[in-house]
Amino acid sequence: MSGRAPFIVPALKKHTATVIMAHGLGDSGAGWVGLAQNWRRRNKFDEISFIFPNAPMIPITVNMGMSMPGWYDIAHLGRDMGFEELRRNQDERGILKSRDYFNTLIKEEIDKGIDPSRIVLGGFSQGGAISLFTGITNTRKLGGIFSMSSYLLLSEKLKEFYPEGELPNQDTPFFIAHGTVDDVVKFEFGDLTQKHLKSLGFNVDFHSYPGLSHSADPEEIEDLENFISKVLPPQSEAGTAGL
Repeated sequence: MSGRAPFIVPALKKHTATVIMAHGLGDSGAGWVGLAQNWRRRNKFDEISFIFPNAPMIPITVNMGMSMPGWYDIAHLGRDMGFEELRRNQDERGILKSRDYFNTLIKEEIDKGIDPSRIVLGGFSQGGAISLFTGITNTRKLGGIFSMSSYLLLSEKLKEFYPEGELPNQDTPFFIAHGTVDDVVKFEFGDLTQKHLKSLGFNVDFHSYPGLSHSADPEEIEDLENFISKVLPPQSEAGTAGL
């Protein structure tokens, strides 16, 4: 996938875990680097390397066909769009291309010696959507998957993209968060997503934020921090120091 290289905030101690976080439509990895930098200032997650990928510039239909950073094309967006319309107008080719890119990022971390169970994948809005899809269909069991202000891609045919045999991330912790007054990706989409995934047997923890629009607030970031702390504990606390 063409585009700028990811922004990386390296681990301060021995690198034992990785968080890959995907930005939303029209944004860049730099838009979320401050999240990791804030945790660094508070001496959090010293063993974790944070990767903030940059989406390629692609034509976006909802943007009158003009190019902007995106993980896949979007035909419609906003408060007037229903869930059925969202499901009917999805860029499957672009989604699969981005899924392959994120799988490459995951493999690169594994090749560095990071166990898949010590890798967390997530993102905001469009980045959260591609993270959910990549995590659900992944052939490796990851440490955790999260999405904020997002929705489930290709939900009607999701099982067609399951890996053969067992479903590695059936029991992987999912953190799904959504503001109740989101006017870009409606709260209904996030709620339907978490309910659908639960019906498929996935391990989902859903958080709603009254009064929050299409953005993140301190309470949500704190909940995300707690999620990462839980699924990626320091190796010393996990009893595997020196491995």
